[in-house]
Amino acid sequence: MKIIILAAGIGSRLGNPAPKPLTVLQNGKSIMEMQTAHLSKYFNPDNIMVVVGFKKDLIMESFPELAYVYNTFFDTTNTSKSLLHALKKNKNQKVLWINGDVVFDENLLSVLKPYIKKKQSFVVVNTAKVGEEEVKYTLKDGYINKLSKSVQNALGEAVGINFIAKKDIKTLIKWLEKCEDQDYFERGIEMAIENDGLKIVPVDISQFNCVEIDFQEDLDNANSLFHTK
Repeated sequence: MKIIILAAGIGSRLGNPAPKPLTVLQNGKSIMEMQTAHLSKYFNPDNIMVVVGFKKDLIMESFPELAYVYNTFFDTTNTSKSLLHALKKNKNQKVLWINGDVVFDENLLSVLKPYIKKKQSFVVVNTAKVGEEEVKYTLKDGYINKLSKSVQNALGEAVGINFIAKKDIKTLIKWLEKCEDQDYFERGIEMAIENDGLKIVPVDISQFNCVEIDFQEDLDNANSLFHTK
């Protein structure tokens, strides 16, 4: 299995001069340092690949042991195209991918492994809250139906951790290619569901701490939850 970290964006909403994944928390560790440490406890770290763009050298020098793919159009595209770059490099594998600004409890990964073993594509969700600015979802017959920031009557929010089984990856690639440059990758998932009946289940991790850091208040929340080293 390949593990993708999406880290190409400028992250302007947080206002840092460096790439957002290099943001250091009060525990002394960067977001990406925590991600790679947690992932390495459950999966082979040699399978981690990072999509870089904005100030890519800073990330690559901080984590020289990882593999990289460069989104040359990072300043004019969004996560749909960053993910597309990575999936095209790994179209014959199953892929777990994570937004580069997500801080999470390492034990969360234990919940994902049974779904990966069953080869079931999924979106990781939090049903304990539904933020206005977050990607939200609804279900139909137990599978994801709608997945976007504009979803009405949402059941929860997506946290930025996802998995695509090998049998589904070419379908997702097809629809990511049809996404507009500024689309989030969730739009590709949603179109694959609408047009090809892609079966994506929600995996609820509400019992674990998980924060996607977009704004200063998110960073403050992450620091309160993950203050120990």
